[in-house]
Amino acid sequence: MAKPTFKANPIQVQVPATSANLGPGFDSFGLAFALYDRYAAQILDEGGLDIDVTGEGADDVPRTDKNLLVKAMYKGFDFLGGKPKGIAVRALNVIPHGRGLGSSASAIIGGLVLARSLVLTGTDKMSDEALLNIASEMEGHPDNVAAALFGGATVAWQEAGKSKPIARAIHLPVDPRIQVVAFIPATSLATRKARTMLPESIPFADAQRNSTNAALLTQALTIRPDLLFRATEDFLHQSYRQEAMPSSYALMSKLRSAGVAAFISGAGPTVLALHMGDQEESDQLMRAGGAKFESKSLEIASRGASLL
Repeated sequence: MAKPTFKANPIQVQVPATSANLGPGFDSFGLAFALYDRYAAQILDEGGLDIDVTGEGADDVPRTDKNLLVKAMYKGFDFLGGKPKGIAVRALNVIPHGRGLGSSASAIIGGLVLARSLVLTGTDKMSDEALLNIASEMEGHPDNVAAALFGGATVAWQEAGKSKPIARAIHLPVDPRIQVVAFIPATSLATRKARTMLPESIPFADAQRNSTNAALLTQALTIRPDLLFRATEDFLHQSYRQEAMPSSYALMSKLRSAGVAAFISGAGPTVLALHMGDQEESDQLMRAGGAKFESKSLEIASRGASLL
């Protein structure tokens, strides 16, 4: 492949926060929210890497090629034919880190979209499908990255390829009556640690109930939100992780005992609640988190990553 021709002008992109699993849809379902990290990048004539990060995680995010946004950009440039001599990168992070709201997926999708947009004819050479596969390979699973890329609700999966799995995703239009409240704790939980707590097998009855609810979730999100409570009940992963986030699991259980469609967001420890109530009901629901959680009302983002 010929070395790419780079654009001189800076490119900006915003990428939404996301939740994965949504209860029973482990490593498959995703949902995007109107809470955005914003990234900007420009090609430098001279060599080097100029990184500035503000907002969430600014004290911890590396300013080297170990930065996840930069790693994604380099992956994108390699796919498109080669890296530039240097790049300047700016990140304004709003999505909380380590809370199960897709901060890593945002950085990966943001970096790949920036790389594609900084290359002349980059959008012709890297389709959304190709971008999704690079992102899924970096993330290890396609659920969050699919929602970050496409917005709304998504169902993502992987198929066997000749040399490696192929990621696929479909977009689901979310019923506009659905409202979201997020309960975000001050403590974080690494996805890697949460995954070590999962069992190698589960009872057949649990698998059967979980598959039923996951199938039902597609209808609940799109045309039958009255089914959200049943459709968000999980039998696959949440109970096995409760020791890593006891306060979150207790809040989720309290909300579900009151008939609220609540679940752990991704690997946790954020708790999400879906409802169809008015502002008064939303305000009442937000108070349920108490002092241990920051409660936020979130809008569902109909669009995924977009250039500014």
